[in-house]
Amino acid sequence: MNERWWRRRKKRPWFDVYDEFDRLEKMMDEMMRRAFETPSERAKFRRPYVYGFSMSVGPDGKPVIREFGNIQSNHKGPRIREEREPLVDVMEEDKDVVILAELPGVEKNEINLHATENHLTISVDTAERKYHKELTLPAMVDPKSTQASYKNGVLEVRLKKLVEKTVKGERIFVE
Repeated sequence: MNERWWRRRKKRPWFDVYDEFDRLEKMMDEMMRRAFETPSERAKFRRPYVYGFSMSVGPDGKPVIREFGNIQSNHKGPRIREEREPLVDVMEEDKDVVILAELPGVEKNEINLHATENHLTISVDTAERKYHKELTLPAMVDPKSTQASYKNGVLEVRLKKLVEKTVKGERIFVE
C-alpha cells in the first residue's frame, strides 16, 4: 500500500472509510477532467476496435471457436487491421448451405459476394467500413443457385447443395 496512506492512517486513532471514498471520488473527478481537456488526443482513434469469439457446436458435437473483429493477434502482438472480419455462422441444411453474416452499417449494394463450389467470399469496401471474410463451405454447392438477402445489418446467403452423383461401376474380385 501507499506510504502516505499509512502515515495518514497513523495520525487518526481510527480508520475512516468515508475519507477514503471521498479521496477516491476526487481522484476520479480529476481523471475525468483531464480526459475531457484534450479531446484532440482522443480524436486519433476514430475507428472502433472490435474483437470477440463466437462459440458453437459443430456437426460432430465438438465445440467450434472462431475469432472475429479487426484486431489480429500474431507473435509480435495485436495488429489492428483496416478491414473487420464479420461474425459469421454457417449452417448446413438438407438441401442448402446457409450463411449468416453480421455487416452493420452498410447498404446492400455495397456488399460483394463471390462463390465457387466450395468457397464463399464476403467483402465490403467503403470509406466508412471495410469487411472481409473467406469461408470454406462444408459441402459442394452450385454457385449459380445462390440467393442473398440483407436486412437490419444481417446478410443471409443461401446456396443449393450439389446432388451427389452415385458412382456407377462393378465390383471386381481378386483371384
